[in-house]
Amino acid sequence: MTTLEIMRRAKAAAPALAAADGETKNTALMAMADMLEKGTESILAANALDLKAAEGSIGAVMLDRLTLTKERIKAMAEGIRSVAALPDPVGRVISSVTRPNGLVIEKRGVPLGVVAIIYESRPNVTSDAAVLALKSGNACILRCGKEARCSAAAVTECMRAGLEKAGLSRDLVQLVEDTSRRSAEELMTGVGYIDLLIPRGGAGLIRACMEKAKVPCVQTGTGICHIYVDAAADLDMACNIVDNAKTSRPSVCNAAEVCLVHRAAAESFLPMLHKRLVTDRISAGKQPVELRLDEGALALIPGTPAGAEDFDTEFLDYILAVKLVDGVEAAAEHIAAHSTGHSEAIITSDEAAARRFTAAVDSAAVYVNASTRFTDGGEFGLGCEMGISTQKLHARGPMGLEELTSYKYVIRGNGQIR
Repeated sequence: MTTLEIMRRAKAAAPALAAADGETKNTALMAMADMLEKGTESILAANALDLKAAEGSIGAVMLDRLTLTKERIKAMAEGIRSVAALPDPVGRVISSVTRPNGLVIEKRGVPLGVVAIIYESRPNVTSDAAVLALKSGNACILRCGKEARCSAAAVTECMRAGLEKAGLSRDLVQLVEDTSRRSAEELMTGVGYIDLLIPRGGAGLIRACMEKAKVPCVQTGTGICHIYVDAAADLDMACNIVDNAKTSRPSVCNAAEVCLVHRAAAESFLPMLHKRLVTDRISAGKQPVELRLDEGALALIPGTPAGAEDFDTEFLDYILAVKLVDGVEAAAEHIAAHSTGHSEAIITSDEAAARRFTAAVDSAAVYVNASTRFTDGGEFGLGCEMGISTQKLHARGPMGLEELTSYKYVIRGNGQIR
């Protein structure tokens, strides 16, 4: 099926879902979750084909993003069920006012229509994106990268079977199996069919969508996330947080890429950080973190001298750029110059420093004494997420159900004329 045919089918199927009540949608989501679990073996077989094809062409960290297991498929199904348990955003009254002339004006949540998602090598995005779109009353078009093609097709087929079992159109969830650049550009230019396009992947994909899209497009994903260790930081806490933010899953957009350290804390903190991320990991048989150090940090611990691009790179790997700064203001200035607006954190016991940092840093998520790894739809109570928006219109941060709706005004009168 061509991309144009897929868009036409989605557009035709969308009105029936927009009119469906919450119970109908939840029944469909529960059926989709059940079918996903029943299809575990077929999904794993498809994933094995993707993994075999990717051998030698992508690194170990990216292979982990591509890999599905029984546990991960079960988590995907539970993610669907958690979305079903959330309140329905469609039809909610956002605001209501009665005018002096007696008109009652309500602002109500409504679906966008057709939401398209272009993503790369994370098969779990297939189910996360689809269920959020469906719960918010939207038809969904999925277009994955070539590395995840077989896995995404298997997951999509299970979800479409769940829709059919619940009496809804299979066309509400469709996968563009053509992974060429042409299919992506057809979605970007699908005026009249696509109501919102969400790119979820690396900087190149997002840049291409922002440059070429003729349909509404949300800028998501790229995360050059910073952690600033203040002079008043609890250094053990700081070490734990940086370790978690860098090594728990380095291939995701909320992983830390840069650690800024106050000069007054550096002499004590940097040896602790080197021990935790390098020495201890080597002793435990784990991959050490390559520390790319500015001149000040390099004078205190061993590592790789930081290059010109290291503070502007989303590594998505066991690499951390480290720089010494003179305080909160200097840290905020560096973040303003190098951040992608995703997630930043300050580690400090000084409440005044925390207030200055959270006021000065203009990113979608700003943390005090916590890991950036919490910037996630599930952790924010959204069930799962469509992506992390790093722009300010119309959504910012983890995109859940409300961010996949628009609104309209419903006005009730009793004969008023102007």
